[in-house]
Amino acid sequence: QVQLVESGGGLVQAGGSLRISCAASGRAFSIRGMGWFRQAPGKEREFVAAISWSGGSILYADSVKGRFTISRDNAKNMVYLQMGSLKPEDTAVYYCAARPKGFGSRDEDYDYWGQGTQVTVSS
Repeated sequence: QVQLVESGGGLVQAGGSLRISCAASGRAFSIRGMGWFRQAPGKEREFVAAISWSGGSILYADSVKGRFTISRDNAKNMVYLQMGSLKPEDTAVYYCAARPKGFGSRDEDYDYWGQGTQVTVSS
């Protein structure tokens, strides 16, 4: 099994920046693709960003492209999401996810999920 723990969420003003992190443990060596998803109150969970094992392939949702940056440090079993130019509509619980093969934007392809970290952007 793989355990994922997110951290770094909080309250930030619109236009500000925040970096959230995800630490993997357990059978972390089995992880290949990792992703970030988010769920706002009353809305379905949506894809934010994904990164391949090498970091050479990255995907972003159109809504965050140019504002968010995903990265990973395999030596530390960590994945990060640097968020900039934050908007109130970015307010959500952000979830880290991992999968043993490939990477992508479909949440049903991810086997492991963290508990989430709350990000709140005030206007």
